[in-house]
Amino acid sequence: MAETLNIKEQIKQLVSLQDIDGKIYALKTAKDELPQEIASLQKSFEEKKAHLNSLEDRSKALAVRRKEKELELSSQEENVKKLNSQLFSLKTNKEYQTMLEQIAGGKADNSVREEEILKIMDEQDVIKAEVTKEKARLNEEEKKFLEQKKKVEERVIELESAINDLTAKGKQIIPSIDKRIYAVYERILKALHGLALVKVENYTCQGCFISVTPQVVNEIKMLERLVTCESCARILYLEEDL
Repeated sequence: MAETLNIKEQIKQLVSLQDIDGKIYALKTAKDELPQEIASLQKSFEEKKAHLNSLEDRSKALAVRRKEKELELSSQEENVKKLNSQLFSLKTNKEYQTMLEQIAGGKADNSVREEEILKIMDEQDVIKAEVTKEKARLNEEEKKFLEQKKKVEERVIELESAINDLTAKGKQIIPSIDKRIYAVYERILKALHGLALVKVENYTCQGCFISVTPQVVNEIKMLERLVTCESCARILYLEEDL
């Protein structure tokens, strides 16, 4: 490799490519996080909708309960009327007194039912007011959610466009890099989160920040072959030598 390749020029090309690939990796990372942001916004909105749904369910349950009580009241009122109509057909005083007690008991039960119905109606009024208020609030929340979602979706499009532009620039550089060197670079790039090539500063690898020996630095300076970090396996270079 050293006899046929200008390692210095190859490193220069890799530096340019790494700059592009680093930006692409950062943009892709940001883009990959955006669906989670949309999901979080969606979840928050659905939770607010769930509260409205629970209020509406409560309202429906109260309507059913009220209907049941009204039917019970209507049935019992009919029963009281029927008992009243039978009073004068009774033959003994004991039967008469028993019937009066049944009528009184029926009326007492009806009074309880009427109270229960009134309480249900009061609760329905409260729930109705809450539903109206919650619907208005939810409409505003939905507008905010859709606006936020639209901004995130627009951001996705922007990131995709930037990624495509950078990818096109990277493709212009790749042909000038030896295939074997590019294969090494690409393998490291994929394995180490978009950072395959790093400089050495003050005898420290800028990828893993582990010390680099003077011998390794000398090997880098010789520009005879690619030199990788013994700790993180990234390709190393010295900025001042390029």
